[in-house]
Amino acid sequence: MVQARSLFSLLLLAAGASSLKFDIQAGSGHDSLSRRCIRNFVAKDMLVVVTATVDGYKGDGMQLNMHIMDAQGNEYGKPKDIAGEQRTVFTSHADAAFDVCFENILTGSKYVANPNRHVELDIDIGADAKDWNAIQATEKLKPVETELRRIEEMVGEIVYEMDYLRVREQKLRDTNESTNTRVKWFGFATTFLLVALWVWQIMYLRAYFRYVSVSSPLP
Repeated sequence: MVQARSLFSLLLLAAGASSLKFDIQAGSGHDSLSRRCIRNFVAKDMLVVVTATVDGYKGDGMQLNMHIMDAQGNEYGKPKDIAGEQRTVFTSHADAAFDVCFENILTGSKYVANPNRHVELDIDIGADAKDWNAIQATEKLKPVETELRRIEEMVGEIVYEMDYLRVREQKLRDTNESTNTRVKWFGFATTFLLVALWVWQIMYLRAYFRYVSVSSPLP
């Protein structure tokens, strides 16, 4: 019952997700104020739709560029001078986090009284990224069947993510146990080395003083 409630809560959270809204100041493009990145995680071979709605227009003295790239260096889009709605669709190449970065650059073509661009960013992944209206029309599904199918895919994605987290937790646990074993044997080796060094020093000093007493007898 608790697992069902948790799963239902996750579904409500996914269904009720809204767009991210923020303002980005225009500048050189290399400073922190004129650059903004949003990070998200995606599994391999997942459909992702990134929709950015930007105010302003081309030639207003600002140039807003967008760059989508994951942590492994795969690039998924690099549109420049965007205004209005910009949609980028791609399929992920790896289990990795990806960044959607914006940079707002002053072009100097005209005076800008308010050097800011307002951005509304919406990232849909997996089942949320599919066009269910088109699927419903193509496969001639009823609205209830379409909604049930969408929820089924969302549940499958949640189960996949939970399995992925379980595998990662297991790998981290194995790494931790391996590290503890190595530290334990390193401690044993260090202790044995110190004891051996202590014994050698005692034997060496005893032999040294014995030699000194024999070679230089007291008068």
